[in-house]
Amino acid sequence: MLLRFRRIRRCQFLQLMTTCLVLSVVMVCWEQLNTNVVSHIKSYSYRYLINQFMDINKSFTIPREEARRFSDFHYLLDHPDKCTGQDVLLLLFVKSSPNNIERRHAIRSTWGNEAYIQKSLGVTVKVLFALGAPFTNKDKPMWSDTSELGFQKQLIFEDQLYGDIIQQDFLDTFHNLTLKLIMQFHWMHSRCAHARFLMTADDDIFVHMPNLVSYLQDVSNRGVTQFWIGRVHRGAPPIRRKDSKYYMSFDMYRWISYPDYTAGAGYVISSDVADKVYQATLTMNASLYIDDVFMGICANAIGVTPQDHFFFSGEGKALYHPCIYDKMMTSHGHVEDIHGLWKAATHPQVKRGSSGVFGRLYCTAVKMALLCKPYYLNTYPCKAAFL
Repeated sequence: MLLRFRRIRRCQFLQLMTTCLVLSVVMVCWEQLNTNVVSHIKSYSYRYLINQFMDINKSFTIPREEARRFSDFHYLLDHPDKCTGQDVLLLLFVKSSPNNIERRHAIRSTWGNEAYIQKSLGVTVKVLFALGAPFTNKDKPMWSDTSELGFQKQLIFEDQLYGDIIQQDFLDTFHNLTLKLIMQFHWMHSRCAHARFLMTADDDIFVHMPNLVSYLQDVSNRGVTQFWIGRVHRGAPPIRRKDSKYYMSFDMYRWISYPDYTAGAGYVISSDVADKVYQATLTMNASLYIDDVFMGICANAIGVTPQDHFFFSGEGKALYHPCIYDKMMTSHGHVEDIHGLWKAATHPQVKRGSSGVFGRLYCTAVKMALLCKPYYLNTYPCKAAFL
């Protein structure tokens, strides 16, 4: 009896020591846990248990006269007849900065080549670059500075060559990305409303245009509406660290979770959704500068929910392999390698190698090895291996 009592006391002592050790580790790491784990737990709890995003809608709704200041900018470069008289499958806006000339050239010569798309894929896709005004300092647009007019002249010359730049006179900065997003919806509404789909993308993204066109043709033929696909962020918490690029103050956004939204690197919506989002922007406070989150707020207000497409990579770069290219839609983070990737991803051998029973089995095994990792890749999920 005495031996059993001593064993019990020893077990209790070990439990106490283990508990103290765990608590010590938690106390040491609390700051990191609080900003990462705890914030995500709170965010998911809010989304799934409370889910009162109606308060967000009310908070961001403002009078039309006040909302007009987020869209009432003058066009420096415009092409109002770009879509006139054409059956446009996809209007694709690439968010670009004025100085990213080489990126725009690379896109024009690869996946964004409208002539190639028309000739090889048999559809009309309009690719436009959305820009704000270049600047010399945070207060003065470059186009208004006579000493720096040369830079704007370069953009005018570039646009005269290619006819694909849409530019307004707000400053082209990270904190004005929401203004650039609003510009896209307003331009489509007034100049290309008949396009069946709208896509917005970064200028370091790779789009597998043959795969995307084939997919959107199928969606269009099925008459799908309320369509919004991309890499979906669900239950994402605002980042409260002031040293972060995506810092969100409580004054700007006081809730612990964002509405569902797709990564701004690239997503596609149908024309009916584009029109509803346009209507929402007419009464929305667009001072929130994270454009993909603002899109989520607008979509939440109109009752549209994003859907995951497993081959939209979000913020990650897809792995280089023909079996990945076979289903690829987008991949993020491509600049120097875009020409090589375009050549490899669209090579006829890609489709031949993944066809047939053995080809499909082989590619499934390869994708499982590449995508089903025990750590987070931020590209395509493991589920994509089985598609």
